[in-house]
Amino acid sequence: MGRSAYLKIFLFLLPAILFTVIFFITPAVMTTIMGFTNMDYRFQWNFVGLYNYFKMLIDPLAPKIILTNFVYTFGTLLIFNVTFGLILAILTTSIREKNGIFFRTIWLLPRFTPPVVYGVIWLWILSPMKEGLLNSFLRYDYMPWISKFPWQVIIITNGIIGASMGMVIFASAIKSISKDYLWAARVDGATWLQEIGYIVLPMIRWPLAFITAYQTLSLLTSYEYILLITEGGPYFKSTVWSLYSYKVAFSSYAGTYEFGYGAALATILVIVGIIASIFYWRIFKFKEMMEEPKIEIV
Repeated sequence: MGRSAYLKIFLFLLPAILFTVIFFITPAVMTTIMGFTNMDYRFQWNFVGLYNYFKMLIDPLAPKIILTNFVYTFGTLLIFNVTFGLILAILTTSIREKNGIFFRTIWLLPRFTPPVVYGVIWLWILSPMKEGLLNSFLRYDYMPWISKFPWQVIIITNGIIGASMGMVIFASAIKSISKDYLWAARVDGATWLQEIGYIVLPMIRWPLAFITAYQTLSLLTSYEYILLITEGGPYFKSTVWSLYSYKVAFSSYAGTYEFGYGAALATILVIVGIIASIFYWRIFKFKEMMEEPKIEIV
């Protein structure tokens, strides 16, 4: 290609490049730099070196938040986003097509619901008073579900909505499998579970790996539903790393807005996400799965 062709390609990609630089790369660079300052509500860029990162080592809340983040991320991932999403996909592709589409559509509704509305619905369901839906159903006069089971609440409330993405991706992958494989298995006497175990699961390895990696990174940085439903309480029991970073920076934690410390916390979260991405890239062998198939010519 000549220079004119490269110029046309560059001009075609220029809007996307500018968008990425302005809204993704620039904020990331500024956040990293801010992590080396003690910036607060006065917005003064006073560089303090690695002070914020050493501060994390003596932060009394750090161990509790790291544990909560680990339980929340992998509990939600393994129970709902991957496993339950896969179960929903298998079940809805094993029934009549119209019924399966209808069920998946209904399950997707919470994902299209504004987060505030979704959070308010769960606050009503888990209300500690007898007017709450769950207490009314179980005939309890008072049961503080959120304060008594904070981990379970954040996993279930995020998992219900998180399973929908896996359900859609897995269902599409299952429907793309050639029926010839399934018919051949049935001719050989395979049961429904054997079809799932020996044909379906091996043939949707890529979607399984993708959802596992993508949802891990998504859960590492998500906190909006936790903020709306539990507010990270009680006593930081349901506070994850991203929510703690937000509270430190924007919620006047400890009487001031610690933008510098909050940025440092966010930077560590980005580093953890990069490490997780490299780990998944190696363990799932994404590079091999994206290579062109090798066809032998005899």
